[in-house]
Amino acid sequence: MSRPPSFTPPPGARARSLRTSRGEFAVVDAPVAEGVQARGTALLLPGFTGSKEDFNPLHVPLAARGYRTVAVDGRGQYESDGPADDESAYAQDELAKDVLAQAAAIGAPVHLVGHSLGGQIARAAVLLDPTPFRSLTLMSSGPGQISGSQQQRVKLLRDALAVMSMAEVWDAIQAMEPPEETDTGELDEGLDDRDDLRRRWLGNKPAQLIATGRQLCTEPDRVGELAAVPLPFHVLSGAHDDTWPVPLLDDMAVRLHAHRTVVAGAEHSPNTDRPLETARAFADFWDSTLDEG
Repeated sequence: MSRPPSFTPPPGARARSLRTSRGEFAVVDAPVAEGVQARGTALLLPGFTGSKEDFNPLHVPLAARGYRTVAVDGRGQYESDGPADDESAYAQDELAKDVLAQAAAIGAPVHLVGHSLGGQIARAAVLLDPTPFRSLTLMSSGPGQISGSQQQRVKLLRDALAVMSMAEVWDAIQAMEPPEETDTGELDEGLDDRDDLRRRWLGNKPAQLIATGRQLCTEPDRVGELAAVPLPFHVLSGAHDDTWPVPLLDDMAVRLHAHRTVVAGAEHSPNTDRPLETARAFADFWDSTLDEG
């Protein structure tokens, strides 16, 4: 299981509002480290039920490599506003257009990274218009719909959201979760994590979760379309993933002629499981695109 993210921006980073042509989005913006030559900017998109804070462990090591990083809450996700009941506002095409506006606002071209659902939204943005992007990294994000077991979990969530409040669903999820095995010294920190995670959950708009959950369960394989786009691609995952099996991600990388990274000791969230190794892989890939250019 992934470690929960820290909800405090790391040193040098700041939480702020990013104004775009499609509205304002909550971001964590981390500049290049002082005294380090700037090498580029990356836009980081979180996954389903995630948030910009999922990338907090990556900002400092990437800043030290010369990269400004901007992690964003998508429309209706945690601290970015959106309609609570209008699922059409969260159609994949709408979310992809948001990404294009975000890239323009922070200063395109940027390296684009999408985790899980964020990877599919990132792919849709690149297919709409690749020109704002220097590269695309798909992190733990597969070619089409999620695995059958994960589809069942998402369907349960969508069914619950149709008849329960966000707070009631949170309580039900917690009641079904096995207790964490932790020593006494970690107990208070674990409770603080749970408070942060509950606050994030309650910040999500139900329509966003229902619409994007449906997308995860029905997404077609668009790897052939993406392979025709003239961008450098990177497929990164943990050594184990139950959302998209690792062999499926291996095959996607081959089809995309993509750079492939498997992070040892990580599962579906390498950014929190093994942040230093993940940041190093991102920066090495981005450096290689500059060298090629």
